[in-house]
Amino acid sequence: MYKIISAKFLAEDIKRFDIEAPKIAKKRLAGQFVIIRLDDYGERIPLTIADSDIEKGIITIIVQGIGKTTKQLNLLESGDSIMDVVGPLGLPSHIEKFGTTVSIGGGVGTAIAYPTAVALKEAGNHVITINGARTKDLVILEEEMKAISNESYVTTDDGSYGFHGFVTQKLQALIDEGNKIDFVLAIGPIPMMKAVAEVTRPHGIKTVVSLNPIMVDGTGMCGGCRVIVDGKSQFACVDGPEFDAHLVDFKNLTDRNKMYNDFEKNSLEKFAHKCQLDKQAERVKELS
Repeated sequence: MYKIISAKFLAEDIKRFDIEAPKIAKKRLAGQFVIIRLDDYGERIPLTIADSDIEKGIITIIVQGIGKTTKQLNLLESGDSIMDVVGPLGLPSHIEKFGTTVSIGGGVGTAIAYPTAVALKEAGNHVITINGARTKDLVILEEEMKAISNESYVTTDDGSYGFHGFVTQKLQALIDEGNKIDFVLAIGPIPMMKAVAEVTRPHGIKTVVSLNPIMVDGTGMCGGCRVIVDGKSQFACVDGPEFDAHLVDFKNLTDRNKMYNDFEKNSLEKFAHKCQLDKQAERVKELS
């Protein structure tokens, strides 16, 4: 069992967990992830390690409650435990002194972009960060990104905060202003990552994305996280999760991620129904 040291919501349905996992904290590198299982009946889901503290023996994950398991996880609080936390898994981010780099996080993808931006800064790069969200209330890790950036920008789709527009529009503006950009990292929803790749492609800017296919075991055995890169099959769990954005087959990735939509929807509906029954039972107990 892995004890939750602290749990705090950063935005609606987005929660930060500090988890006691000293061996993982000691070994993890930027870009790697863990696979968790909440209980004996739970599914296995991958979550990127956003940060770690070797001295305290903790790792940090940031979770957006979308499906049944992530919503169930976000019900946990400090002092609760998670049954399995396996990792670190995946290849770490390739870090070198590129020159000027841009790290882009879309939504909760910022939590994944953050550790790699830290590593790029430590390697001596000029780090620009673009932190995107649909609206102001969903912006996360703004101060943390600023602290490790030479230049930091926030974008919101609705214009409620920062630059009014998408992260791709801000990236295009930086390019149009004559900034020589040597490397771009983009992490977020699939359409956003694909759009970033199309912005950088004409300029020949090396661009990397962290892919989020369906994953089960995280060791390359199940084949669930298969992706097509440069026309060849790769496994995101052992060959990635980061790949050359200009070589990724984003259509294949999108189609594969939709395969279990109906099952995921049914599972979430059953979980929501059970939660309502539990609340009603608590009310009856309080009144009796």
